[in-house]
Parts: sequence; C-alpha cells; structure tokens
Amino acid sequence: MRLDKYLKVSRIIKRRTVAAEACDAGRVMVNGKVAKACTPVKAGDIIEVGFGNKNVKVEVLSIAETSRKEEAAELFKYL
Repeated sequence: MRLDKYLKVSRIIKRRTVAAEACDAGRVMVNGKVAKACTPVKAGDIIEVGFGNKNVKVEVLSIAETSRKEEAAELFKYL
C-alpha cells in the first residue's frame, strides 16, 4: 500500500492530500529514510511523522484498504 494512503486509512493524518504534502515536504520517514508518498508500506515498517514541534513514531502492524474509526488504532502501534 502507498504511504500516503496508509497514513489516511490508519488515521495518523486525516486527509490523503495532507499526507501526500507531508511526504513531499520531507516530514515523513520510513525505516529511517525520507519517504515519498508513493513509497510502499508493509507490516513491520517504522514510520516517523513530523508534526510541527513534535514527532510521532509508529510501527505498522497490519495493512487494510479501509477501516472504521474503531479499527484504525489496530493498524499501528506507537513507539
């Protein structure tokens, strides 16, 4: 799955366009490397997102094409 879509489905970032813009600005890293929106994401990857003055670091647990709000938290684990 594409990184920008995963960020939206898992509700780490609310909109896919915002997720894509964050990736293009270099604020998202996958496994320690700056990632573009089209970077593939798989279970076990570590994603770091810079939100202004704080960073969010999560581990991908599973991939889903869609998810409800209650299920979204099961897609990743905060580190």
